[in-house]
Amino acid sequence: MKYYSTRDKSIKVSFREAVLTGIPLDKGLYFPETIPSLETEFIEELSNLSNEEIAFECISKFSGKDIDEAPLKRIVSETINFKFPCNKLSDDISVLELFHGPTMAFKDIGARFTSRVLSYFNLSSKKKITVLVATSGDTGAAVASGFYGVEGVDVFILFPKDRISKVQEKQITSLSGNIYPLEVNGSFDDCQRMVKEALTDNDLRSKFNFTTANSINISRWIPQTLYYFFAYKQLTDNGKDIAVSIPSGNFGNLFSCLVAVGMGLPFQKVIASNNLNDTFTKFIESNIYKPKKSVKTISSAMDVGDPSNFIRVMEFFLNDYSNIKDLVSAYSFDDSETKNCIKVLSEKYNYICDPHGAVGYLGVQKHKEKNKDFNYIFLGTAHFSKFMDEIKDCIKEPISYPKKIEQLLSKDGESYKIKTYLEFKNYINSIDS
Repeated sequence: MKYYSTRDKSIKVSFREAVLTGIPLDKGLYFPETIPSLETEFIEELSNLSNEEIAFECISKFSGKDIDEAPLKRIVSETINFKFPCNKLSDDISVLELFHGPTMAFKDIGARFTSRVLSYFNLSSKKKITVLVATSGDTGAAVASGFYGVEGVDVFILFPKDRISKVQEKQITSLSGNIYPLEVNGSFDDCQRMVKEALTDNDLRSKFNFTTANSINISRWIPQTLYYFFAYKQLTDNGKDIAVSIPSGNFGNLFSCLVAVGMGLPFQKVIASNNLNDTFTKFIESNIYKPKKSVKTISSAMDVGDPSNFIRVMEFFLNDYSNIKDLVSAYSFDDSETKNCIKVLSEKYNYICDPHGAVGYLGVQKHKEKNKDFNYIFLGTAHFSKFMDEIKDCIKEPISYPKKIEQLLSKDGESYKIKTYLEFKNYINSIDS
């Protein structure tokens, strides 16, 4: 399997090089030369296969010969060693819970896979790997957990000031050693721009062995394709087409779903459920992509005004707008709708949902107004306790933090504060000096 730059298809690299470099020097994104297809028999037998068997078959299509079979099986097993339950709320609506990993958010699987793949590729190298990460909350927490204490790897995590939950911030800032949290006076988009600039800064690249653990790195979105295979495995066939609603911010998760469909998974509709950061929704409505400054919402992990993976979504559809419209629908919702949805889910289904999952459910309800003949799945991307301040007033019954979150909140956190790229660059250099 080769990966080309979305800016220059003549630039082609192996899985190993794509993971280790993060992004091409031309500032495009790596994209698979072909979307691998799975045998129809494999799809039909998913319910009879273990998650490890499914994951190895899917991921090996992307890693090719760059990772031997035995270590890849070990990496896969360590990546997905928690549950991915798909719970039915009604006859035609289920929620795929992706928050049963160590940081209680869907980013765990990508962060764990990336940390283990980088460690494998760096076994014979004497040069330390430096991982750069921009986060709107859960990515940073998952990466901090997945990479903490990994020998030969330093991790710099940039998060926007006052734009992530206090649980997410503690998950990032309470770790030290090889984890370096940076609080950026700006938005997630500002954090992402700094990371991209550093990754292609020749001065820094001459000193550091850079990569990234954001979804711009292929090692993040490849394992996220597994969510959809795990969901399909658990569905009861009721003869209806399948639609999946994905709370979307930087669009790595939605792109992963598209890849799973391209591999042969029979999902007939993909719903991009957005908050007030509605760049993609407006694109679906108008065929005009117009990035804008992100706005702050209670579903903060989706506060992205210029999603990096939009270019991959377009590449998947060969930049054909009509093909996108056939498969993908998009809707946006404000905070009042999100809060009301959390209340409705609690009262109607006795189900407590975080704000991002609530946006996913709203996408189901909106699409269902005119499309009733679907079996709907929405993603529960984080445990509700990570957003306690945002949801507590929406729930009648008293709710409390899980014990491990209570213990986390009692810990001290520390971060380095920056405003500009130059401050970021100087900080990286100071750590190395």
